Amino acid sequence: MDNATSTMTLSGRRRFWFIFTLLTGTWTMSISQSSLSTVYPTFMRDFGISASTVQWLTTGFMLTMVVMMPISPWLLDNIGFKKLFLTVLVLFDVGSIIIYFAPSFPVMMVGRLIKAAAVGVLFPSYQSILLTITPEEERGTTMGVAGLVMGSALASGPIISGIVLKFTDWHGLFLVFITVATILILVSFYTINDVMVSKPSKLDTISIVMLLGFAGILYVVNEIGKSGVDWTLNGILLVVSILAVAYFTYRQFHLTTPLLELRVLKTFNYDLAIFLTAISYIALIVVTIVFPLYYQGVLKVSPFISGMSLVPGAVFLSILNPLTGKLAEKFGYKQIMLLGMTMIVVGWLILTLITTKLNLLTMILIAAIIEGGNAFVMMPAVTLGANSLPDALISHGTAVITTVRQILGSAGVAVATLILSNVTAAQLKSGVPSLTANLNGYHAVFVTMLGVEIVGLILALLLRDGRQANKQ
Repeated sequence: MDNATSTMTLSGRRRFWFIFTLLTGTWTMSISQSSLSTVYPTFMRDFGISASTVQWLTTGFMLTMVVMMPISPWLLDNIGFKKLFLTVLVLFDVGSIIIYFAPSFPVMMVGRLIKAAAVGVLFPSYQSILLTITPEEERGTTMGVAGLVMGSALASGPIISGIVLKFTDWHGLFLVFITVATILILVSFYTINDVMVSKPSKLDTISIVMLLGFAGILYVVNEIGKSGVDWTLNGILLVVSILAVAYFTYRQFHLTTPLLELRVLKTFNYDLAIFLTAISYIALIVVTIVFPLYYQGVLKVSPFISGMSLVPGAVFLSILNPLTGKLAEKFGYKQIMLLGMTMIVVGWLILTLITTKLNLLTMILIAAIIEGGNAFVMMPAVTLGANSLPDALISHGTAVITTVRQILGSAGVAVATLILSNVTAAQLKSGVPSLTANLNGYHAVFVTMLGVEIVGLILALLLRDGRQANKQ
């Protein structure tokens, strides 16, 4: 059965319930990823751990994800999507159950890493599947709906965790995940089909070991700016990790059947799509991390108000996502992504030009401009990148994009927070008043982000419209 046949068999209600189940699972896992930080103070109190220890629930999750993402194409080719999706749901369910009954933080960490492995496989895979079962001329709309789901998860995460924690303790949050995952497992037996051609190949274990280099690089990046870091040890880890990634890259170009087909990087539009989706993601994730710090540190609002202030921008992002897909199909991906990058640049430009303290409403509106621009770039870039590749390489293409996006996004946050803390500390040391020092620190971050996003705007200008006639 070829890809065309697979697509033809998914029509009407079968297609609807397939996509509904797939996106519901993705939405649930995204919620699980984004909503946990609100529970960290409770974990610290219940398990008697420090803030740096509880942060490993995020750091460990991220490191595991970045290792699992490049393995997803091999799993899709060898396991079949139905078995893979069910396995991912079971792992997510098991991880949630372990956390629910965890008597100690290390046990909770085990459950969290199991869930991270599931999410790391699903996030590239769901995009590959949606792109595979959708005709090229309709991919923009389909991926727009996917963007709506992911955007709504960003908006819903703090709200759902807040509601659950209002009526129960943190166990109730994981009970919700367990219930939804269990229902999805039962439903998936009837709604999920194998829609990709099986292409069995030998699993290259050396490549998998070398993937740990990505986790090593990401770990060192996230240590930047922290106090008490052993930089001799971290320097050695960074060098070893870079060598591992270099050998992983070399090996993929010399294997008959590579774990991850990096020859996709020979396609010009695809390369631009990688960096555009990563640069737009950096803007999005820096907004979600740095803006709440501004709200609480400069505007002195409560953590609850700070969290809720992120919701309007996330809702705006969710609403725009389906529309941007349709607009890209009608007017062209290059035009839409140019509009999106322009919106992002304008948002950071306003923040750069205004050096005085901004009120909460103005910051929320600027966040909406930046997040709205993200809707015009991130998913359209993924779609354009896929359209630039042969169908057989789409799963490899999405795995590369999601891995690079995760690494660069994390690096962007690390650099932004490092600039913020160092500039603010230097200003305070020189005798500048606290408010002015804070504002200068944030201004330095805004200027840096403006520079990064201008690079993205230039890359958008270099895009070529339309699918490559000669796919490599």
